[in-house]
Amino acid sequence: MHYEGDHIIRPPSEADSIILQVTVGCSHNRCTFCGTYKDVAFRIKEEAVVAADLDFAARYCTRQSRVFLADGDVLALSQARLVSLLEKIRARLPWVKRISLYGNARAIRNKSIAQLRALKALGLNRVYMGLESGHDGVLAAINKGADAAAMIEAAERLHAAGLFFSVTALLGIAGAALSQEHARATGRVLSAMEPNQIGILTLMLLSNTEIDRLEKAGEFHLPGCMAMLTELRTMVEHIEVKRGQLQSNHASNYLPINARLPRDKEAVLAAIDLALAGHTQLKPEYLRAL
Repeated sequence: MHYEGDHIIRPPSEADSIILQVTVGCSHNRCTFCGTYKDVAFRIKEEAVVAADLDFAARYCTRQSRVFLADGDVLALSQARLVSLLEKIRARLPWVKRISLYGNARAIRNKSIAQLRALKALGLNRVYMGLESGHDGVLAAINKGADAAAMIEAAERLHAAGLFFSVTALLGIAGAALSQEHARATGRVLSAMEPNQIGILTLMLLSNTEIDRLEKAGEFHLPGCMAMLTELRTMVEHIEVKRGQLQSNHASNYLPINARLPRDKEAVLAAIDLALAGHTQLKPEYLRAL
């Protein structure tokens, strides 16, 4: 497979997927906390290169039934390019049962419901979107490129198209001062979005990011481990969904959670309380990673 760049990232639930790199970098690439593609100009890979990777997968990846389209925002491609790509995947990898990709709120909102339904009909099954926070002040501070209302609108389009969608929230992103406000607002926005899957990550400062510069200058204060868990508790307490997965199985998290909501909500809150009381062993710093 032909991969470009220093980082090929994917969600934890795509660990066993064929990773097909269609774009290089991220179409937004301005979030203050993300250093993954800071020195990479977003571009679409040549069709011939992607076709060669499909040929490779057709020969050597016959036991893998999922495809994840990388890099940061493949949904930003034109509808015609996406349709062509999905048709090629169906033709070359007919055993594949699930195709997934990242999509930010702008890219989702740039597609009509009819266009999203057409992509679903061609095999697109799952869209991963980064909410990070439901607090508009925090979203503006981290230069996310969308406010909470835009995030909810994007979710409504995915719902209408019948696509499974997974949303990530980020502990610590509001800093110590707005930790609880961020947690409450994020819980409320996640409730309004009603995602099929909620993935919770914990902020880790990277040396090539604006938020790390702010932290070194004393302008941003990262919450400590216990404050992160308190933030997590508040966030979960404010999530009210009809049905969905809740996971904090990313390597950045101190406390792993794998639960079904609303069924397991009280059990999750009890588990967090045990951790806050010191009765649960948390992941040590040296094992945390991105």
